[in-house]
Order: sequence, then C-alpha cells, then structure tokens
Amino acid sequence: MVAITSQNPSDIPAKKTRRGGSAAKRARAKAAVASAASREAEIEILDENEDGDDADDQVMIDVGLPSNADEDGEGPSIAITQIIDEDDEGDIPMDEEPLDESSVPTFAPLSASAQTTSSKSESRRIPIPPHRFGPLKNDWVNIYSPLTEILGLQVRMNVQRKAVEIRTSKHTKDIGALQKGADFVKAYALGFDVQDSIALLRMDDLYLDSFEIKDVKTLHGDHLSRAIGRIAGQDGKSKFTIENASRTRIVLADTKIHILGSFQNIKIARDAIVSLIMGSPPGKVYANLRTIGARMRQRAL
Repeated sequence: MVAITSQNPSDIPAKKTRRGGSAAKRARAKAAVASAASREAEIEILDENEDGDDADDQVMIDVGLPSNADEDGEGPSIAITQIIDEDDEGDIPMDEEPLDESSVPTFAPLSASAQTTSSKSESRRIPIPPHRFGPLKNDWVNIYSPLTEILGLQVRMNVQRKAVEIRTSKHTKDIGALQKGADFVKAYALGFDVQDSIALLRMDDLYLDSFEIKDVKTLHGDHLSRAIGRIAGQDGKSKFTIENASRTRIVLADTKIHILGSFQNIKIARDAIVSLIMGSPPGKVYANLRTIGARMRQRAL
C-alpha cells in the first residue's frame, strides 16, 4: 500500500518550482493567442442592388486590431478597408452609342509631289548595252521627252558609265513614275522600238518577260541555230505571226528572248515559242494561235 500525503508549496524543490513557472508562462501565452483570435477581423458583405439589377456587388472588408493588442500596451492598430467592384461578366461597360460620322476627321491623301518634297529624291541607273548606245544617241530626243513631260522625271545620259540615270523631282506627281521610267528605258535597251516602249508609260498592265532558249531545252551548235531560226521564221514570218496573234512584241537577241505585253498575252506567246523550241511543226503552232486568237476576239465582244 502506498501512502499519499499532501505537501506545502514551500516544500517543493526549487527545480520543480522552475518547471511550474515555465508552464504558467506557456499557459498565459496560449491565453493571449486565444484572446487575439477572438478579436479577429469582422467581415461585412453589403449587397446593394441599384434599379432592380444585382450586377454590382460591393464587398467591404474591415480588419481592425485595438491599440491594446498586447497586454503590455504594445502593438499598433491596423485598419484596412478595401472595396471591390465587380461586374457579373467581368467586362467594363462601354458607350454603346454609335459615333457620328460628321465628328470623325477626314484627311486628304498625301500627293506624290508632297512626298518627294518631304523626302529625299530617288534615282535609278539603267545600264545600256554597247550595241544599243548608238541608237540611244539617235533617239535621245524621243526618249527623254516622255520621261520629262509625262512623268516629270529628270534624265541624263552618262556616257562614261554607259548608262541612263533618272531621278524624281518636285514635278513628279505619280509615286510609281520612277519605276515606269526605268522599265521604259530598260525596254529600249533590250531592243524594243521607242513607240513600243512608250506603251509602258501609258498603260499599267504591260510587263517585260525575258528567258533564254537553254532554259527550255539544252541545245548546242547547229541545233541551237535551228531553234533560233524556227522562232524567227523566213524573213521573220513566225515572229510576226506570234506577235499579231498574241498582241505582244518579241525581240530575239541571240539566245535570249524578250516579250512585251500583258500577263495573259505574254503567256500565249511564250507557250508558242516553247513549242517551236521543243520541235513542234510551225503549222501546228500557227493553228493553235489562230484558235486562241478567235477565242480572244469573242471574249472582247
């Protein structure tokens, strides 16, 4: 049997008294945490409906701690208020009224002359082959006149560089005038007549197409010469027939072939020339050209 006797607190050893003191501190700390938890943030949700529509919800969160948050009187007081306005769809309402067209400003397009005055002048240099430099000197008046009068460009012949140089000026009205002038001079340098080349300045749907015989079929020696003869024909009969049927202009410069015309007409002439290079009989090529020419006349009507 074990006898249990009560002891006075003063009889407890000093070591046990220290343990009891630390337990009391922990108990007081827990009590402080519990009291702080009891004074947590209060949340109030205010639902306000304006005009019978519950689209906007306002949530106000107030978090407050008293100035005596700590028993010792230490600890700042914090007050935070946050208002959140949200739309049901998360979108910002916008003005749905249509804009008045009279209130929208209108600006006139900037002319080419204004662009050339505001920016630096552009220039092009077109090289001239040696065999075309003599005809260029003879037809120089017919070449620079349309460039200066129709397009408003500045032109000069550079004898040292064997080239024709053109550039824009304050009289240039069309933005694409420089490109048209370069195509005109290039067409003359390739061998076209001045009157045929001027068509590039007056019409917008004319192009230049160049290719070589070796691009179609690799030929050498007499075979290459015969292919060139088949394209030209006796006294140029085949070339003229293709030009009249396709409404194009063709230049045979050794093994190079240059075609001037619209995109569709260039395709017709190129197909006929390719057929002659590949060895098709000229009569068959002419028959195809007559058929295509009849179709083109019907479409024109």
